[in-house]
Amino acid sequence: MQQTTNSILMIRPVNFRMNEQTAVNNYFQEDLDLKNAEINTKAQDEFDAFADKLKAAGINVIIEDDDKLNDTPDSIFPNNWVSFHENGDVAKYPMFAENRRRERRDEVFIRLEDEGFKIENIVDYTSAELEGFFLEGTGSVALDRINRKAYCALSPRADEDLFIEFCEDFEFTPIIFTANQTVDGKRLPIYHTNVMMCLAENFAVICLDTIDDKKERKNVVKHLKQDGKEIISITEAQMHQFAGNMLQLRGKNEQRYLVMSEAAHKSLTQNQISTIEKYCPILSSSLETIETCGGGSARCMMAEVFLPRD
Repeated sequence: MQQTTNSILMIRPVNFRMNEQTAVNNYFQEDLDLKNAEINTKAQDEFDAFADKLKAAGINVIIEDDDKLNDTPDSIFPNNWVSFHENGDVAKYPMFAENRRRERRDEVFIRLEDEGFKIENIVDYTSAELEGFFLEGTGSVALDRINRKAYCALSPRADEDLFIEFCEDFEFTPIIFTANQTVDGKRLPIYHTNVMMCLAENFAVICLDTIDDKKERKNVVKHLKQDGKEIISITEAQMHQFAGNMLQLRGKNEQRYLVMSEAAHKSLTQNQISTIEKYCPILSSSLETIETCGGGSARCMMAEVFLPRD
């Protein structure tokens, strides 16, 4: 079992803009006073520069273009609809926003098979949409693949029963909590777990301040410590700069990198950076348009490919 992979799937946007359907509970999204075509061009430029940086570090980046006909403004975040596992299993997830459901495209699986990956079995949770239950992939679920633990902050996009079902199917121990952020003076659930925590091999970056329930917070800390992970605590202000939305990947010669946006990198203190760099260098790229309009960052743009090779 491995916690990090060298291969990722990324979807290059063709219709990127602020998605009005996700804005209802993604409080990270903001409207930019620009025409949609201009926003899409800026997002494409950020995407290309980011992908180039990853490739230069020796990460295997598989880029699939979005399909214009689908009109899917959030297709740049594929980790919400699919996850790929070492035993050849693929999970397809139920999505909260109706226009995001069109992001699930089987040609992506054909592409991965063409790249030499083996898909044994597809576990499909998407019928839960019909009953109004959602679980948005590794956005909703942070996986500790080595210790077989799955962390999930419950929200309108992360249903508890569905999460437990996923854990049973994929043999993970569920660790459940609620993470909140302050919106207009109210504490409201954070839409995705992966904006408030990141699990790397030997450390975890997490905004513990979002877990208001002391018992739940203690439980999360207990599990992380039990598994020998150094906890790097970030503030809610840093979380809003996407400092929780990071992913550890492997580049050439097995070199690990912690991948994040420039905004996340800039928000970190020197102390936090030094702690991360004890384990691996940081790789960051400017994703300003994508973060502002999409309300997601570096981690959301990368679906890790752990599938076996032919």
